Amino acid sequence: MGEKTEGKKMEVKEGYQVKDRIEQHIEALSHYTATPGNGTTRLSYSQEDLQARTYIKQQMEALGLTVHEDGLGNIFGKLEGTIEGAPSVLIGSHFDSVPNGGSYDGPAGVVTALAVAELFHTNNLKPKYPLEVVALVEEEGSRFGGGLMGSRGMTGLLSEEAFEKLTDRDGISTVEAMQQIGLDSSLPKKRDPKTMKAFLELHIEQGPILEEKNIPIGVVEAIVGLTQYQVTVKGKAGHAGTTPMDRRTDALVAAAKIIGQLPELAIEEGNGTVVTTGRLNVFPNGANVIPDKVVFTVDIRSGKEDHVQNVIKNMQELLDSYHHNGLEIVADQQLYIQPKELNQGIRSLLKEVSHELDFPYCSINSGAGHDAMVFSDFTDVGMLFIPSKDGLSHCPEEWSDSSDIAKAVEIFYEVAKKLTEVE
Repeated sequence: MGEKTEGKKMEVKEGYQVKDRIEQHIEALSHYTATPGNGTTRLSYSQEDLQARTYIKQQMEALGLTVHEDGLGNIFGKLEGTIEGAPSVLIGSHFDSVPNGGSYDGPAGVVTALAVAELFHTNNLKPKYPLEVVALVEEEGSRFGGGLMGSRGMTGLLSEEAFEKLTDRDGISTVEAMQQIGLDSSLPKKRDPKTMKAFLELHIEQGPILEEKNIPIGVVEAIVGLTQYQVTVKGKAGHAGTTPMDRRTDALVAAAKIIGQLPELAIEEGNGTVVTTGRLNVFPNGANVIPDKVVFTVDIRSGKEDHVQNVIKNMQELLDSYHHNGLEIVADQQLYIQPKELNQGIRSLLKEVSHELDFPYCSINSGAGHDAMVFSDFTDVGMLFIPSKDGLSHCPEEWSDSSDIAKAVEIFYEVAKKLTEVE
């Protein structure tokens, strides 16, 4: 096994430094942000999206991949296999960001996929099954809500009608936003699962476990279940100075009270259950006007579906208790995904290759949602984590070591060779 390992490492690194290429890609993509100097802000179908997708497509084309985009704006770069009509081994992640996020959440996975494809190209490998690099849109849900839009649209979990109804906070629809950067929303969106042999995703951990253990690779066993709601509280607007306190139907006061009680629902449920309100919009948002409407999000996650369901039930009871004094409250479920165990065969293969390459690894569960969890109902999925410095993510300080990403590239390269049955 030792000779085999050395042979692999020589093949990977001959005339080509994976680490250097990774750093080049990460650096290039980090420039496409709406908030220079204050993290990465790259919302789907924005000008920054257009800049990043142009770069990604250019890199794909340089590797001889056949490039196309679907009706969601997902980007694909395909290395054809020798078996006609065979399903692809997909490898990639998302390239959108949260507001003021980091350079690694999503792009690390896209860059890994490009690096694997470059190794296939450099070593002139001919796979039986196609290798397909994919860069997915709107995983974060920062512009249109819900999240995981690229993968949900590809798999049909997000219908054409539902996609077209999505709007951002300025009322711009997905279709309009795509048109603004020259994308064609009329192209096919749903992909036949029979065209996908497997999906591989590298992601930063976004937590402290791997760094604390000083282990560079985490093989993901399972991903938490999650649901997201948009809650609308409607009250009655009024003048801040002339409306007596006992005559008010203040949507913001009611929303604040509700939000203040939500963490307790997670604490009572226990077992690692978490609840977060990360977005809140107040209308009409005037300093001297009693708010008549508040819209906020509720994100509920747990490793077991029963806990998610219990918190949903308790949240609904909490909302119902505020239906008085003219208040109207509606909770709209925007996303629901069950906890997912990833494919055991690919997990075993990832561990076997990590061992052969002499890379320390451990099993790990994901507390964050990922496109991998969506694909896991439709194809065989494998996922790797690399350490996040100080466990930080979704902030400008987010950072991961390119040498760890390079290790993941080597692992996925070997696994992709096996899955595509390189000749």
